[in-house]
Amino acid sequence: MADDQELNLDEGESQGGEGAPRKASGLGGLLPTILKFVAIGLGALIFIVTVSVITYRVMSGSGKPQTIVEPASPYAAKKPEYSWFTSIGQVRTRTKDPTPYSVVVTVVLGYDLNDKNAQTELTNRLYQLKDFIRNYFSSKYAEDLRPENEEKLKIEIRNFINDNILQKSRIREVLFQQLDVMEM
Repeated sequence: MADDQELNLDEGESQGGEGAPRKASGLGGLLPTILKFVAIGLGALIFIVTVSVITYRVMSGSGKPQTIVEPASPYAAKKPEYSWFTSIGQVRTRTKDPTPYSVVVTVVLGYDLNDKNAQTELTNRLYQLKDFIRNYFSSKYAEDLRPENEEKLKIEIRNFINDNILQKSRIREVLFQQLDVMEM
C-alpha cells in the first residue's frame, strides 16, 4: 500500500451520499455545548451563593433561632454574688409539737455585694434577728421543718426580715448551714 492511499474503513457505505449523516460543523454544533456549560455554571453559582448566605446567617446569628431558651430556666442566668452575714450563729429552740422536738439551726443571710448599709444594719439588729429566728422555729411543728419544706421556710424568713426588721437594706437569700430537728 502506498502512503498516498486513504484507508476506507467504511467500505460498505457510500461516501458523501444523500443518506449519510452529516457532522455538525460551525456555530450550529457549538451552541448547545456552550449553553450546557453556561447552565451548569449558573447552577453552581446559585448553589454557592445560597450556601454562603446560609452559612453567614448561621455564623452571625441573624437567622431565626432553632431553639428558644426560656429565661426561667435555671441554666439561663448566672446566680448573683452576695455578701454573707454569719454573725447570727447557732440558735436552739423547741418545736410546737405536743412532745417537743429540739431544733438547732444556723442561719446565714445574703445581701447585695454593693450594699454598704446592710452589714451595719444587720449587726445593729442582731438581737432582733436571733429572737425572730428562735420564735419562728418554736412556732413550727416538726412536720413543717422537713427537708422538702426548706425553700418555703427560707422564703418566709427572708420576707419577714425584709418587711419587719430591716429598714434600709434587703436580704436577698437565706441559707441554713445547719438545720437539725431531733426528737427529745
